[in-house]
Amino acid sequence: MSTANETGEPARVSPAVADLSAVGINAEASPASKEAAVPAGPSLPDKVARKMSRRRFAIPRSLRTPLAIIGMIIIVVWVAVIAFAPLLEPHDPLDQSGPRLASPGGDYWFGTDTLGRDIFSRVIAASRVSIPSSIALVVISSALGCFIGAMAGYFGGRIDEIFMRLTDLVFAFPSTILAMVISAALGPSIQNAIIAVVLVSWPTYARLVRSLVLGLRNSEFVIVGRLLGRSSFASLFKDILPNILPHIFVLMFVDLGDCLLTLSGLSFLGLGATPPTPEWGQMVSEGVLRMTSWWLAFFPGLAIFTVVIAENFVGDAVRDWFDRSYSAGRQGE
Repeated sequence: MSTANETGEPARVSPAVADLSAVGINAEASPASKEAAVPAGPSLPDKVARKMSRRRFAIPRSLRTPLAIIGMIIIVVWVAVIAFAPLLEPHDPLDQSGPRLASPGGDYWFGTDTLGRDIFSRVIAASRVSIPSSIALVVISSALGCFIGAMAGYFGGRIDEIFMRLTDLVFAFPSTILAMVISAALGPSIQNAIIAVVLVSWPTYARLVRSLVLGLRNSEFVIVGRLLGRSSFASLFKDILPNILPHIFVLMFVDLGDCLLTLSGLSFLGLGATPPTPEWGQMVSEGVLRMTSWWLAFFPGLAIFTVVIAENFVGDAVRDWFDRSYSAGRQGE
């Protein structure tokens, strides 16, 4: 193969180029086509994408701290105890056939009470009353407070004035004393104690949600939704509420321990669960009457302590995780 140069003389073609031409490969091909002919390995964007996908499912750093891990282990243990309580109870928690005020050991690991009931079995049985009751309390109070706060923050005007003055009225009284008054008026029972604590717990959620809704109700995405024909309630519950749920969940987790303490305190005073229903606060109250039998109050109190400290550990970790994520999001805007 030969070509003519500028002087008209035939240009010399190297043997290598001639060989390439003979097999049908164009030696003048562009660099892009040459690179395409070479099989390439994983590109850099693919490596970055895989790394980001691994990070997306990684456990947050705040949840990997020793305290958070201890808290999660304790919570998992108590969840297992609640789920398998009938299998873990060596004796009937209401059976009074055992020796009275027997010290821990032998067949009665935590000893017995004044009626001969096994303390270990009663502590396990009480976990199915105290822990679910505190969770139900937090869920109900958060739902009530979120609804009131959302209405007040979104609509404003008289609705905001009425709800916020009611919130100030509840905040004007010490929460524990107000819960005692309400529970005493309704009568001693675990259901009435839950109602009493709910009525003094919702204002915290109402204040938080109101402030968050006030900051979002004039956002561009909310205004666009309204211009597209969304109603006020649809805008509130579809546009605003999903953006404030993380704040609410953090407060709920942190509030679990306080609600358990308040509920146990009402039972300790005789305003919560009534005998023979086993409940940790009520069991501590029975032990206070006989301080020489230390195991009567120690083991139920230890159960309250472990649950509250675990919820506080995990709640603090969740709050730190959310604060860091929120701060990183704000810096990226």
